[in-house]
Amino acid sequence: MAVDYGVLMARRQENILHTYDERDSLLYAVSIGMGRDPLDRQELEYVFEKHGPRTVPAQAITLTDHDLIWNIGLDVGSFLHGEQLMTFHRPLPPAGELSADAWVSEVYDKGAEKGCIIEMKGSVRTRTDGEPLFDWTSRIFARRDGGCGGSTARVPPPHPMPERAPDLIRTSETRPDQALLYRLNGDRNLQHVDPDLAISVGFPRPILHGACTSAIACREVLAGACDYDHTRVRAFDVRYTTVVYPGETIETAIWIDGDTVSFRCRVVERDVVVIDHGRCIISD
Repeated sequence: MAVDYGVLMARRQENILHTYDERDSLLYAVSIGMGRDPLDRQELEYVFEKHGPRTVPAQAITLTDHDLIWNIGLDVGSFLHGEQLMTFHRPLPPAGELSADAWVSEVYDKGAEKGCIIEMKGSVRTRTDGEPLFDWTSRIFARRDGGCGGSTARVPPPHPMPERAPDLIRTSETRPDQALLYRLNGDRNLQHVDPDLAISVGFPRPILHGACTSAIACREVLAGACDYDHTRVRAFDVRYTTVVYPGETIETAIWIDGDTVSFRCRVVERDVVVIDHGRCIISD
């Protein structure tokens, strides 16, 4: 039986404490492929503490932990990450103590046999001064929890993609053990590591975290459009379209239109789009 719409909409948490240190930021950068060439001085700034280190903006997703939709009767094992939207007020520091609020903002019900989309929002601030750091919106496709009586409205439309050829294309190979490495950032969902669980929810083998796929896209946007300057990123939004399996090759097409960078990610081996309608807002 699906969790009731009213129960979901009442879910809210306030003043959630997130603490992370420089080691967490270094691990995150390595887990998404930064430093694959240890002599690349620009990427070295993200994986070597001598230079700061710089922080990948997508790391913010690891600082949005909450218990809004866990342990309340939903089929967590069947969740898929649908969309993630981030707005940054300041660059993410390499270490800090943060305070956050999070809440369920809407539930889009597709019907008992089709699942539902649970939309959550949050705001994160530095604990020392209370100044806003970033805001986020996440949409989760709960494949086995439809029929909750939620809104039948359509999910907000995604960022429109340019119709011309991309300005650049960047290619990145993922590691066969990429999910095992990325899960050390905190996302221990078993469908990323347990072959039996993955099969039980319809995948032939464990899948890569959607957040890792978008982080790889963020790395490529940083390299291709920002000259690796993480302080230029003001917003970073993705819509996931299908899963990536660790070991596959991700090709990221990038369009640059002033302060708006659009991007799309494709798995080369299966010729399928895995992230579409990607948007990154950058400053000069």
